[in-house]
This record gives sequence, structure tokens and C-alpha cells, in this order.
Amino acid sequence: MSRGWLRDRVPEAWKHALLADRLMPAWERLECRLASLRNPGGFLPPEPMVFRALEAVGPKDVRVVILGQDPYHGPNQAEGLCFSVPRPMKPPPSLRNILKELAADTGVQAPGHGSLAPWASRGVLLLNALLTVEPGEPMSHKGLGWEEITGEAFRHVAAQPGPRAFLLWGAEAARRTADLDPVRHLAVVTAHPSPLSARRGFLGSRPFSRVNGFLQSRGLPPVDWSL
Repeated sequence: MSRGWLRDRVPEAWKHALLADRLMPAWERLECRLASLRNPGGFLPPEPMVFRALEAVGPKDVRVVILGQDPYHGPNQAEGLCFSVPRPMKPPPSLRNILKELAADTGVQAPGHGSLAPWASRGVLLLNALLTVEPGEPMSHKGLGWEEITGEAFRHVAAQPGPRAFLLWGAEAARRTADLDPVRHLAVVTAHPSPLSARRGFLGSRPFSRVNGFLQSRGLPPVDWSL
């Protein structure tokens, strides 16, 4: 197995930021751990999908960041985009609440599937803090190095010229506000959309219309939130 096998998959547009020398210890720690699991079903999502969120949109083209925690850990759920599941799979509980809020906020109705891939194609970076997980074991790859790497991706987007919007749902995501310029960017910080917390500040927060209002106030087109 080649050294750097996972680093080799980092999309070209992100390499300068994510392959910086200071991140090499995190990469080496991460690759060593994942190499021991590199077999069918060893970790989720499947290896070709690990960097799907970064492949979908380069740092200069990101308009909105939605920050999740880690991939879904159930069979066939993880597809490399936070909160998203592949068609025709029905939405898991947190995603159901996201779609419920989307409909209340914008009128966009739930499409009968759980894929958020159309958003990724329109400049929405659907980034998890951890990009892999072991089947059936949520947050099992915490502390392996992903936090340093995705944290750098987040900071790299925030450092790009121009305004961007960041949807930070839950306490872990909210910590990222420290990386944002509050004058230049919009941070929508709410409770997590999970069933345990959605009614404590996520439902009714109108994140999607707030993003579009912010972008339009800066002379930028709104995001098409349809699915």
C-alpha cells in the first residue's frame, strides 16, 4: 500500500490548503488507522466517496457551508455529503427536520428522497467534520486526524475573498464561529436538527431564507434550495 494513499485522493483545488506540511502528522495518523480497515465495508462512506463534498465544489466557488459531524453509519446511507443519503433512500430523522424547516422557510417541499446533491452542485459545501466512520459506530473516527484536515478546509473557505454563509447546527459546529469574520460572513448558529434538539432552536430558525437575504444584500444571487 502506497504511503499517502488517502492524500492522493484530495481534489486538485483543495491540495494547496489540505496538503500543507503542518497537516502531515494528521494525515499519517489517519492513513495508518484507515489502512487497517481498507476492505469492503471497513469504513463508510466507500473510499471513492470520502472526498465527494470537496470534489463537488472548489474553495473559490463555495457560497454556503453546511457543517455536519460525521457520515451516516448505517448500510448504504453515507454518500460523502453531510446530512445527505443517496436516492431513493428516505431521509433519516435529522434530515427530515432539515426538510421540514426548508418547506416552512422557503416553500420547497420534501422530494421523497434524501439526496442533497443538487445543493452541492450549486456551491453549497456539505462538509462533515469527520469524513469516515466505522459501520454501526457513530463518531468512531473522532481524534484520528480528520478534525485538523476539515478544520483547515473550513478556514480556507472563510479566508477566500468575498462574503459567504455558514450554517452551523449544534454545539460542535458552533465552535467554528471563531474562524469567521463576522463583518464579511454570515453565521447562522442554531441547535442541531436531530430529534433530540430540533425544537430547541433549529425548527423556526429560517436558515435558508436568512442565507439568501444575506447574499442578496451583498449583491449576490440567492441559492436555489430546490431538490
